[in-house]
Amino acid sequence: MRWNLRLAAANRGIWKASELQRMLAEHGLKMSAGKMSGLWSGEPASIKLDDLNVICAVLGCGVEELLIVEPDKVKRVDEQVEQPAAVSAGGPSVTPKRKDGRSLPAS
Repeated sequence: MRWNLRLAAANRGIWKASELQRMLAEHGLKMSAGKMSGLWSGEPASIKLDDLNVICAVLGCGVEELLIVEPDKVKRVDEQVEQPAAVSAGGPSVTPKRKDGRSLPAS
C-alpha cells in the first residue's frame, strides 16, 4: 500500500502539515509535530483506525484515497515450501527430542 495523505490534502487546498495538524486538533486529534511530519512526508508503519477516521472526516475523503492499493508489489509464496536437503553421513536420520518430554514445534 502507498500512503497518499499529502496529495489528498493538496486536492483540498491544504499545503502545509501544520495547517492539517491544526484542523485535526479542532476535531479532537492532537498529535506532535514529529508524528504529523511522519504522516505528512513518509509512510507510517502503522496508524490507529480512530486517527484514520478523524483524518478522513477532516479531509472529507474515504480511506481509499489515503491508502492506495498496489497489488503488483505483493509477492506470491509458492504453495510448496522446499525442505532443506538433509546432511547424510550414511546413517539413519536423527530426530531431536526435548529433555522434558514435550514435543517439538512443527517445522
